[in-house]
Amino acid sequence: MTIAHAPATVRLGDLEVQRLGFGAMQLPGPEVWGEPKDPQGARAVLRRVIELGHDFIDTSWYYGPLVSNRLIAEVLHPYPRGLVIATKLGGKRTPDKGWAPALRPEELRQGCEEDLRSLKLERIDLVHLRWIGAADVPFRESLDAMIAMRAEGKIRHIGLSNVTLEQLLDALARTPIADVQNLYNVAAGEKKLSGMPKELATVEGQEKVVDFCAEKGIAFTPFFPLAIPGPRRDPPAALTAIAERHRATVAQIAIAWLLARSPTMLPIPGTSTVAHLEENWAARQIALTREDVAAIRDARA
Repeated sequence: MTIAHAPATVRLGDLEVQRLGFGAMQLPGPEVWGEPKDPQGARAVLRRVIELGHDFIDTSWYYGPLVSNRLIAEVLHPYPRGLVIATKLGGKRTPDKGWAPALRPEELRQGCEEDLRSLKLERIDLVHLRWIGAADVPFRESLDAMIAMRAEGKIRHIGLSNVTLEQLLDALARTPIADVQNLYNVAAGEKKLSGMPKELATVEGQEKVVDFCAEKGIAFTPFFPLAIPGPRRDPPAALTAIAERHRATVAQIAIAWLLARSPTMLPIPGTSTVAHLEENWAARQIALTREDVAAIRDARA
């Protein structure tokens, strides 16, 4: 049985966007560092993003650093009406191409200013507080810094990233939260990240946040939405069989499953090629059955 009436859009506070966005993380060079290998190709991707109908782009000043933001502004500014740009604060890059927390109020403010400057914006539609557990900063101290910047008009809506259900509940008691951006994909958190809370490295912990967001009407933006098992491991048999039945790629089924998994799901797959971008966009048209969705969910357990 096909899942009926899957919503085409999702709300982010007072904004409404298509339920498939574009993640800009792959626009810079390898390891999200430096200039892209194919600068003209990266610009072509951004132009095609708008032509296809995407109205949500997720980026950050520390992608590159500053490379993805600069490309977005160069190609798309002045921005089309209705385009929502989201960024994230709380991290930074190290000279060895590593990633480190930057969660102190002054670091968050500096990052926000970098985003505003490089994107040529006066206010950012949605800014995520990306929580990195290794940081020696209280969660509420960082959250209050975000609330202060929103009060100053630099941020329109606050989102959270890499947070547990307990942290989400704590934040909601203090301020509206427009969305949650956590690791979630068909690979069941197989890809573990430095600074990830232990709860989010388990299927149970991930599902709790997804289900809570669906219940409360909060958008859930999964990062690494296409983190299917790598070359040393085959995709789950259920995923491969479903892809063959729908005459689609495994990656397309991974996106279609996310869209079917929750009505507030907002995947943001990224790519550096137009062909892959168009393939991802076409996944919106794949109608999975309830049995398909259940089989993939069972395979994650």
